[in-house]
Amino acid sequence: MITKFYDRLSNDLTQLLENPIDYNVTIEVGEEPVNQIFKVHSYILQSRSPYLKKKFNETTFNESHVKELKIPNISVKVFNVIIKYIYGGTISLENSIIFDLLIASHELDLDELVEHLQTHLVTNNASWLKLNFSRVYQISYRTKNFEIIRKFCNNIIAKHPSTIFGSENFLSLPEDALISIIKLDDLQLEEDKIWNYVIQWGMAKNQTFPAKLNEWTNDDFSTLKTTLKNCLPHIRYFTLSSEKVLEKIYPYQQLFEPELWTDINTKFLAPGKQISSTILPPRKILNVILPTRIPSISFSNIITDEHALEISSWIDRKETPYTENNPYEFKLLVRGSKDGFDVKTILEICDKVSNIVIVLKVEGTEEIIGGYNPLEIYNENIFGWRSSKNSFIFSLKTENLKNSFVSRVTNFNFAVYYDLGHSFFDFGKELNLRGNLKTKSSYCSSLYYEKPIRSNEDKFSVEEFEVFKFLPKK
Repeated sequence: MITKFYDRLSNDLTQLLENPIDYNVTIEVGEEPVNQIFKVHSYILQSRSPYLKKKFNETTFNESHVKELKIPNISVKVFNVIIKYIYGGTISLENSIIFDLLIASHELDLDELVEHLQTHLVTNNASWLKLNFSRVYQISYRTKNFEIIRKFCNNIIAKHPSTIFGSENFLSLPEDALISIIKLDDLQLEEDKIWNYVIQWGMAKNQTFPAKLNEWTNDDFSTLKTTLKNCLPHIRYFTLSSEKVLEKIYPYQQLFEPELWTDINTKFLAPGKQISSTILPPRKILNVILPTRIPSISFSNIITDEHALEISSWIDRKETPYTENNPYEFKLLVRGSKDGFDVKTILEICDKVSNIVIVLKVEGTEEIIGGYNPLEIYNENIFGWRSSKNSFIFSLKTENLKNSFVSRVTNFNFAVYYDLGHSFFDFGKELNLRGNLKTKSSYCSSLYYEKPIRSNEDKFSVEEFEVFKFLPKK
């Protein structure tokens, strides 16, 4: 019988890290001014990390018989977690750094940790992965052993193709990543649209092509054929209707080998005749209508679940944003398309209501902006500034904005202003709502909050707006 005392061993080795007696290696991580030097022991690190073992062998001792290593591309915060794992076999996970921790673990050849972090992300942080999908997907396909993350991403893409095909990063997708997508049997996208995206991707690699197809030369078609040679075999040509073949495929017939092009035509002209080309099975398209994006919260026409989690995090001043299990309920109070677009409507319906969030979709730009007012509203015909330390305004992530951001009040005495008589509702000078929001009368400026939420100070109109009261979930 073997008795194992792992807890005591882990604790003792962790203590050795905290009091590095007889250390013989220093590792400087991060870049100035946010850098730190860790004093460590080569025997422990070599036995745990093949990457560090190789680095140690390539580095000579200095006069003090210490080897000095630098790893500037790993942050102090991330390396602090990793070094405690290496010494003690324990790990403390903080949501905001888990993906960076995964990337660093891969670099240091910590296979056990790489697998654990991938599983943790897809099991417990799916919302964060979706919110940062483009970055996650690109990195997962550049990194050989991110199979768990890759499988998760492919499942998302299969169900919601616009997640990647509608992304601004689609045209820069690596070839092997594109091929892995168009090979999916359950990709919920019509075959002619898949063809269109493949052609767009190929043309993006050859930006000297004429804009009009009828001006292309034989060399242009030959170049595109070479670019797409590994993608073309995965299009399911024989599932297309004759109309789609004529409309979509025929203009690009020079991309096909003569045998395949003959078989495509034969399939429609003489369906009973045997052909030699491989016929891929039809994709398994579901009979339900799939959403084109990550689903919105059911009671909002503007914001998504991820947006709601971000706003809740800002309300609670969380350094690490919520990624799931939102602690707040969003109770819809006012919606422009239902209740009208006059600011007076907001003040009248929200009488004696506190803790509200206003979200607005700007006409013509797809921007989603808004503000949080923790104060109770009084709709009497009075006006003036209201003081608050907790008000903030924000701009939420959209297709045109890479990341959401918050701007908190800095001059507390000028946090919120409203005037029922003039139909005004302001957050400082930064978000000024005026009269009928359908007219170009509202505007954003800069004075009493940390930073502006729009770069354009021109007046704008609102396509839709909603007002929610925040209630803690029971």
